[in-house]
Amino acid sequence: MSFLDMFRVNKIKAELDQTRADRDTLKATLSDTEHLEHYELQKAIAELARKKQELEQAIAGLDVTHSKRRQGHDREIAELERQMKEKRKDLVLMDDEILLQSFGFYQPKYDLANAEAYKARLDQIRAEQAALIKSGRATNSPTNWTVNNSAKEGERMIKDNVKLIVRSFNNECDASIVNVKFSNLESTEKRIQKAYESLNQLARRLGISLTPDYLNLKLQELYLAHEYQLKKQQEKEEQKRLREQMREEAKLQREIEDAKLKLDKEEKHFVKALAALNTQLLKAGSDAERELIEKERASIEQELTELTKARQDVLNRERNTRAGYVYIISNLGAFGENVYKIGVTRRLEPEERVDELGDASVPFDFDIHALIFSEDAPTLENALHRAFEKRRLNMINQRREFFHVTLEEIEQVVRQNFSKPVEFVVLADAAEYRQSALLRNGTPPAA
Repeated sequence: MSFLDMFRVNKIKAELDQTRADRDTLKATLSDTEHLEHYELQKAIAELARKKQELEQAIAGLDVTHSKRRQGHDREIAELERQMKEKRKDLVLMDDEILLQSFGFYQPKYDLANAEAYKARLDQIRAEQAALIKSGRATNSPTNWTVNNSAKEGERMIKDNVKLIVRSFNNECDASIVNVKFSNLESTEKRIQKAYESLNQLARRLGISLTPDYLNLKLQELYLAHEYQLKKQQEKEEQKRLREQMREEAKLQREIEDAKLKLDKEEKHFVKALAALNTQLLKAGSDAERELIEKERASIEQELTELTKARQDVLNRERNTRAGYVYIISNLGAFGENVYKIGVTRRLEPEERVDELGDASVPFDFDIHALIFSEDAPTLENALHRAFEKRRLNMINQRREFFHVTLEEIEQVVRQNFSKPVEFVVLADAAEYRQSALLRNGTPPAA
């Protein structure tokens, strides 16, 4: 082999050594940021591939008589390929998380009743893990190992290494499980599985290995922790719904009390006026005067009849907890066309509820397309929600009652489930949105 060839080979070997050192440094100092890990791994793989190509080119130029040296280079290439394969495994794990490949609906493995049940089950699983470690069934390890011809020293060394392997695995699992969420569940499961395999490979020469039973308990803890978080979120949303319902009920009760007071005040006014007219009627001196008083008295009696009817309506609304308004509203500027919110309110003045929905959290006010009073408003609302279940914008949170449908489709379902006449406003006013578009673009948007 020529001096130039030797120089090139030694240079490549030095670069390979430096690459390994860089790889080890990279592995020890990886950032917690997944995108940085992803980038560094890709960079390391590209560098290894470049070194491999240069080494292959160097080998091609060597004298065939130096077969032993060539075999050494072949081993170097094989080692590079192995390292690249390992890097690609890590890269797949990070791609899973970065690309969020786990967006499908998660199928619960436990489906317990509430968050407390999940917490109790988690405590139970962790207790089982501790029991497995205590009984020595978390790992397989040799019992006949000696150090310096001492079985006692050998036993101590094996115990120390078992503690190290178990602690390393627990640390990896704990760091992964604490950050589990719907978007990284699959990659977290792979990471735990990979840690299990890597540690078993590392301790293979000592005859130590983590048991499948211990791995299974860690995976159960992962699933339980994930479902525990989901259940807590569901319960949080349910608590929000109940608080909102209580606020609505409180506002309705205030409206009812205010309506009663107003009716009482008006009734007293008309009763007093009627009594005065009766007195005037007794003192009337002519038929013409009595006729005018009778006419005025009849008008007041009609008002009292209307007040009685209104009072009865208020009392009926107070007693009937299912009576209310189903509202169909849209917000063209916030959500675009053919997106409608279908909700229910028991308020005496349903427009107030719609005004509250159009608060500062949305850029424009909502437009009302229909207010449907029903003695059983929740049933009508549920019928509409069931009909458009697959058209929900938010398929997870049922409190978000927005649907991607046309007003014609909504009207058709209403007609099928409600027999009384309903008036629909087809074109949304969207005044502020249209005026804003005009000021911004100089031309109004299409109606």
